[in-house]
Amino acid sequence: MLRSLGQRSVIGSDEDPRVAGLRAAVSRLRRELAAHPAEFPDRGIAEEELAALAAMTTGGAPEIRRLRRSLLLIAGAIGSVSALARGLSDVRDAVDLFGDPPRD
Repeated sequence: MLRSLGQRSVIGSDEDPRVAGLRAAVSRLRRELAAHPAEFPDRGIAEEELAALAAMTTGGAPEIRRLRRSLLLIAGAIGSVSALARGLSDVRDAVDLFGDPPRD
């Protein structure tokens, strides 16, 4: 999966491995959420924010503040669904690789 921050995931590729890792984590969580049979009140919010995160991984380096906002909304929406905890943790770890947002 991810190597150290300075390495590329594919030889000859100039894609940031953090972006590739985030894309993979978001994709896994989206699949897990789609397969989860229970409905819960904020499921739509989680689906929308996961789609937004997926879109952010297609245009280069995503904005850190937006990543963190989406992560917060997703965590709030599905944080109590224990079956999705591992996938949520993977997305959080992938977002954390981008560091903290710049301070104003």
